[in-house]
Amino acid sequence: MSRTSDNALKTESTRLLKDKVAKYGVTAGGIMVLCALLLIFFYLLYIVKPVFNAAEIEPITNIEKLTQTYASVAVEEQNEIAFALTEKGLIDFYALTGDKAGQLILSENIPETSEITAFDASAPQKGLYGYINDQSELLITKPDFRVTFPNDKRQLMPYMSYPFGESAIPLDTESLFTINSFSFATDEESIGLIHQHSDSKVFFTKLEGEEDMFTEEIEWTSSSTELTQVNGNILHTLVSPDLSRAFIITTNQLYVFNTRDSSDVSLLYNVNLIAKLNSNIKVTAANLLAGANSVIVGFSNGVLEQWFETNSDQGRDFVKVRQFELSGEAKGSAVQAIYPEFYRRTFLATTESGHINLFHTTSEAELWQGKLADGKIDSLAFSPRSNAVISIANDTLNISKVENEHPEVTWSGLWQEVWYEGYPEADYVWQSSSASDDFESKFSLVPISFGTLKAAMYAMLFAVPIGLSAAIYTAYFMAPNVRKFVKPTVEIMEALPTVILGFLAGLWLAPVIEEHLPGVVLLLILLPISILLTAFAWHNLPQKIKNAVPQGWDSIVLLPVVVIVSYVSFGLSPLVEEWLFDGNTRLYITNELGITFDQRNSLIVGIAMGFAVIPTIFSIAEDAVFSVPKTLSNGSLALGATQWQTLVKVVLLTASPGIFSAVMMGLGRAVGETMIVLMATGNTPIMDWSIFEGMRTLSANIAVEMPESEVGSSHYRILFLAAFVLFIFTFVVNTIAEFVRQRLREKYSSL
Repeated sequence: MSRTSDNALKTESTRLLKDKVAKYGVTAGGIMVLCALLLIFFYLLYIVKPVFNAAEIEPITNIEKLTQTYASVAVEEQNEIAFALTEKGLIDFYALTGDKAGQLILSENIPETSEITAFDASAPQKGLYGYINDQSELLITKPDFRVTFPNDKRQLMPYMSYPFGESAIPLDTESLFTINSFSFATDEESIGLIHQHSDSKVFFTKLEGEEDMFTEEIEWTSSSTELTQVNGNILHTLVSPDLSRAFIITTNQLYVFNTRDSSDVSLLYNVNLIAKLNSNIKVTAANLLAGANSVIVGFSNGVLEQWFETNSDQGRDFVKVRQFELSGEAKGSAVQAIYPEFYRRTFLATTESGHINLFHTTSEAELWQGKLADGKIDSLAFSPRSNAVISIANDTLNISKVENEHPEVTWSGLWQEVWYEGYPEADYVWQSSSASDDFESKFSLVPISFGTLKAAMYAMLFAVPIGLSAAIYTAYFMAPNVRKFVKPTVEIMEALPTVILGFLAGLWLAPVIEEHLPGVVLLLILLPISILLTAFAWHNLPQKIKNAVPQGWDSIVLLPVVVIVSYVSFGLSPLVEEWLFDGNTRLYITNELGITFDQRNSLIVGIAMGFAVIPTIFSIAEDAVFSVPKTLSNGSLALGATQWQTLVKVVLLTASPGIFSAVMMGLGRAVGETMIVLMATGNTPIMDWSIFEGMRTLSANIAVEMPESEVGSSHYRILFLAAFVLFIFTFVVNTIAEFVRQRLREKYSSL
């Protein structure tokens, strides 16, 4: 007896130990899952947060008591050497780092020429500087740098280069007056410039060079056109880097010329800049943004406006898109000068008192405001990498560090409409990259978030009716022997790799549906009708015939019906297409109905993703319905209810928490799907509910663009933000689903 008691106690203690181990193991597992979710959450935040950091500009060092009056200043890419140019052809190089920091390391004059009458700097990314002498001859120079390694020590050596030769190029102008001012731009073999003479006449001249195959010297041909349409006091002249546009800004007008053909220079637009402003307000500054698609105009009241060419209801037009205003102590002060970055739509605006405001046009944001020096800034420039600003004020050269990694990213820019250069109106656009360095990135998350919801919606429209209907029938009506075969078969579908489903959908299903689109529509119409007619016929058959089919095997009768209707629908497809759609459904939809038809569209995604989601919905919902206690259904039947009444009033209500969970799990599966959407759609970030157009989803966008994004760039961090949005969306959906499931369980647990 005592041995039996000892064994019982031992068994009890062992069971308690196992219970405790299981309890703590499950608890530890749950805590680890929560910790993993928190780690994902905070890691995504860690990567995303820098895009919303404020810009900072901090002075680093300066070089005082400059001996020359410089017209322009710049710095090389590594911020190691600065160079400044005078209007008379002297170029000085100053070391900013190393043992010679603050010292003049090279001073060089341009080749001897006649008296210089005009000087200009090209667009920042070109790094070219031009001089014109009293003989109307142009010389273009470029400060350059070479790396040497004396005694295995890296040394950066400055020198002057002359991309178009050291000989001045004559401008074939008919004017006898000297050139007082000019602006120029270059491409590989041509130079375009606007020049104003001392008699106030303005010309556009294009120089085209051709290398002599024997002497290897460049022979230049010049063509000039007087711009007689310009009236008023000219403040600024600008030439686009591709030589296709020339801009002339007076105190109140903006003239835009088409200079693509030098023999036919024409005025495209004449814009009154102060038409809607106070008559006392004047234009005080202007410059081209990176890319030369936009002109930034500054006014005497501290307002800046962005103008660019776009389509309108009246055709092409040059329009004002947005405006900015100087803030802080500079508020209301006249804009003295505008300095753009090399490649981004960021610019600095300065005032006579030395105040500086930093703006980014696309994000419509003022990023920073303050002062870098006392007094007026004579010249200023960004570094090529936009991580430094160099300026000259009060005979002092100032170097400042710039922390402004992500100016194009703002919360409003991500989620609101933005008017991009060249677009007819503000829009939601995702276009993260281009072949051009000065491309205007478009980082709206709205199109890809919309695409995610659209893909999930069409997938759920296909999967929910089929998945739930199949689950209810299998669990409640189907014979046990058939259920044992059907349920595992459907669940095995979930093991199919989605890349295979996407591959089949994109390369096989999409062409088939495009070719037999009328057949697909016929199938959607005829299949439900044929099933209802079959059910009606079956219901009216003699009981003797119905008894020949075992109870729960009724669905087998529908298999030949589905096959026959599908075959007939696709067989009739060419006839219907010829009869109703003039032999080409795709062209009819596009031309007659005005609906864009893409081969890889939402219909393909809905079907392919539906096949991926159906097993999830089916498995969970079937288990929920099958798990309803038989005592409930038997009791209902015993009280006189039919099978259908019992299903609707008892079984489905009891199983509703599980059914709802099945739908939510399917939704989560659809929202996070990547490969099917990637391969079965055009992957174009458009916003249209049309079933015949594709989309781009958050997950597919991350999969496509993450490998090509630069680590730490705005593009890289916004992709992580997209992942964060997807994470939050699924988290919110699952939380709501769990809350609703608990409420349903509490409500129907008493049945």
